[in-house]
Amino acid sequence: MTKRTRPDQTEQSRSRRERILDAAFTTFAGRGYRDASVDDIAAAAETSKGGVYFHFPTKESIFRELMRTTADKLVAKVERAVAAEDDPIAQAEIAIRTVLATFAGHRTMARLLFLDVIGAGRVFQAEANELHERFAILIQGYLDQAIADGVIPPTDTRVTSIAWFGALNEIVGRWLQADQPERLEDAYPALRAMLLRSVGVAEERIARLPSPTAPGAFPEAAR
Repeated sequence: MTKRTRPDQTEQSRSRRERILDAAFTTFAGRGYRDASVDDIAAAAETSKGGVYFHFPTKESIFRELMRTTADKLVAKVERAVAAEDDPIAQAEIAIRTVLATFAGHRTMARLLFLDVIGAGRVFQAEANELHERFAILIQGYLDQAIADGVIPPTDTRVTSIAWFGALNEIVGRWLQADQPERLEDAYPALRAMLLRSVGVAEERIARLPSPTAPGAFPEAAR
């Protein structure tokens, strides 16, 4: 008979930590940061309060980690979506569309990264700013390449990328706070046209872009 091996303790610890984060995500989304307690998270994770504190010393540290890991997943999704595209303007358009589509289909993720950060107070402002900076840097890279390729005229890509993400942030924030929100993807054509016009993309090129109702345009959107 083969001797049974003891499960690797490191893997057990990692699995428990991930379970706590998943439970915290659900708890924060349902109750909000201020009203959620470590006891709530422990119950949802089916572990003890001490088990939570073994991995995370405070509720704040759990929320910070959730923000970082959620942002990591979203950035990775954007990078995968643009990987097969060579045109930098198309890359920028796909990046914005991917973020909006992800939020359209995952309202709890959007609440965590937008509304719950506001509710958590000023202590999380640096984390929120870092998140915005990560996406602005992605967009800036695509716009810099578009200028280098002669696709768009020279512009201040730093300011432009911040403004692009600011516009996206406003659209998502209003959608989250609406009592009866319309489909988030319905705002995309106007948003896309405005952003692309701001960097000098020709109207005929904008007109050729796929409709958000076309198959595959918003694969993540909740219907």
